Amino acid sequence: MVVLIVVLTVVVFIVVDAVLRIAMRKLQESRTAKERKEALDIGLRLDFADEAKSLKRVEVENPKAKILAVDDEEVILDSFRKILVFAGYSVDTVEKGPEALSLVKKNDYDFVFTDLKMPEMDGVEVTKAVKHLRPDIDVIVITGYASIETAVATMKYGAMDYVQKPFTEDELVDFVNKFLIRREDRIERTIKPKVHLVTPSLGESSSKHEFNVPAGVFISPTHNWVKIELNGLVRVGIDDFTQKMLGKISELELPKSGQQIKKGEPLFSIKQNSRSMKIPSPVSGKITSVNINLEDHVEYINMKTYELGWICSIEPTNLTDELKSLKIGADAVSWYQKEANKFYEMTRQISSEEASADSKDDGKSNAATEQMNDKIWETFPESFLKVSFD
Repeated sequence: MVVLIVVLTVVVFIVVDAVLRIAMRKLQESRTAKERKEALDIGLRLDFADEAKSLKRVEVENPKAKILAVDDEEVILDSFRKILVFAGYSVDTVEKGPEALSLVKKNDYDFVFTDLKMPEMDGVEVTKAVKHLRPDIDVIVITGYASIETAVATMKYGAMDYVQKPFTEDELVDFVNKFLIRREDRIERTIKPKVHLVTPSLGESSSKHEFNVPAGVFISPTHNWVKIELNGLVRVGIDDFTQKMLGKISELELPKSGQQIKKGEPLFSIKQNSRSMKIPSPVSGKITSVNINLEDHVEYINMKTYELGWICSIEPTNLTDELKSLKIGADAVSWYQKEANKFYEMTRQISSEEASADSKDDGKSNAATEQMNDKIWETFPESFLKVSFD
């Protein structure tokens, strides 16, 4: 009986907790919607004629992004403001291209949405001018079916993409959310990574823009780490640089215990969705054990690269000579910074090439991030794994 009461108490507690969480979430959503409605009402009553005659501005707290929309149809701008403000974006709207450009000069926007067909200054001219004044702003062209070819042509002038009218509220929010993800991903790619030497006092950095180099661990030119054990064996794993630069690894092809391996030969493979990459061995010898835990917990590589993420142990046959090609401590940090700079330049080049390619296709580049990742996986082995050990 006592057990039953305890069980019922636990069940009741769980149910009540779930109900309270749902209620609190709905309450917060209701409060947020009310705040955004108030912001919309207030913004439309304010006079911004000193900045632009037709400007209407609605700012929300902690916006996902700041958007400027230009269209000569007031009803379209009204819809933009209402839909995107409730979706969590701050929105400025104007009815003329020259007004939009004057605002671009004064304010920081993440996106400019421009109608394609407008009197005085059309969407193509707006796109050219915005990208000239502020290359960091992403331009989205709004077009009707009859003008798709012209909209696509704006891609060569720097437009990120286009959206086709008519669209529903949900479709517009979905478009903008996807554009935001693409923008954030591109910005992430342009942040130069730094090197973090892990010591007992500093610990590991969890930042995506800092990769860890543990003191006392050797680093191979092929981006493996090598740790010498007290029994003379060496543990080998993939380094923090590779897993952070390539992204989450979804699967591993592990080596086999007892296998003889030579330095520079493929030791194991990493996979990400349909992509695959062979990682060379940093030393020669016999594989004595394999970390089979990674078969079910590949996430250990991303979570604890230098502890739980070891791939295999090797009984080395030429360690004294092969250690000469490995780096440790300050030498490893210096070398890593050069590798980080090389990766940064590589991604910038790929981004430039992808942007140029986008301008020549149909303009629909929702898979831009995946295309970028494909190119990085294709380029990474040649640039970072096929190196001399001398």
